[in-house]
Amino acid sequence: MLKNAIWITGAEGRLGSALVELLKKDMEHKVVGTDMDVDITDMEAVEQCIKVYRPNIVINCASISDADYCEKHRVEAFKVNALGARNLAAASRSANAKMIQLSTDDVFSGKTSGQLTEFDLPDPQSVYGKSKYAGENYVKELNPKHLIIRSSWVYGAANENAREDYFSYVVKCAKSGTPFEAPLDRIGSPTSARVLADFICCMLDKAEYGIYHASCEGMCSRHEFATAVLALAGYDTELANGYFSVENRGRVSILLENLMMEMTEIYTMPQWFDELKHYVEISYKEEEAKKNR
Repeated sequence: MLKNAIWITGAEGRLGSALVELLKKDMEHKVVGTDMDVDITDMEAVEQCIKVYRPNIVINCASISDADYCEKHRVEAFKVNALGARNLAAASRSANAKMIQLSTDDVFSGKTSGQLTEFDLPDPQSVYGKSKYAGENYVKELNPKHLIIRSSWVYGAANENAREDYFSYVVKCAKSGTPFEAPLDRIGSPTSARVLADFICCMLDKAEYGIYHASCEGMCSRHEFATAVLALAGYDTELANGYFSVENRGRVSILLENLMMEMTEIYTMPQWFDELKHYVEISYKEEEAKKNR
């Protein structure tokens, strides 16, 4: 007997593809993944999908997440990240379905030091952050059965059509023996799509609503992350050239604290290095083997 009918938007992206792969292993779930084939900014298209798929859970992974692109294409960014979330929230409520909205640490300004919890007030500065925060607000207003999950520095588990993440960028440079610059002053908590998808799956049947932060524990600079990737994947760590970036001067790194997880004791995120090691040893090497067959 089916436990859940789940509609995942943005199913070909980094997190969406990880979710589809993980959920389809459980025969108790009926999973439908859509991407560019369904325009979430079109309310009629969204309502039609709700009628056809009849989900009791909608997971919105669809997003324009390239911050530079969002700055140059403001209308498109808000249309997908805010209007798309609004449409899905309204349609999922009409079907009495739970909505899980994926969000980002960019809803915070980067002006406050220390870790930020789910109870700190967002103050987005970029178009990307503002559009994602607008999406959060639509979801909160339009569907009481909502779960908003914020994460940071998500890497791995995507198909070849997905936008390149920092992990992939580092590996690409390593394979060609190309030195690259890695900021020493960009600090964050790298989080694999695998562990984030696992957390989301854990929350499907929980009567938990509101906002949850979900990033790996600990923190590192982009340079530390890059050298760790190179070392674990067997490449020359000297390819990563550490430098201090001009654009980061005066900006405090945004670090998410998983306070709701700690309070509810529902899930424990791993340390960022432990998860990176696990990803490289299992998922990354499996993906490389498939490419070489």
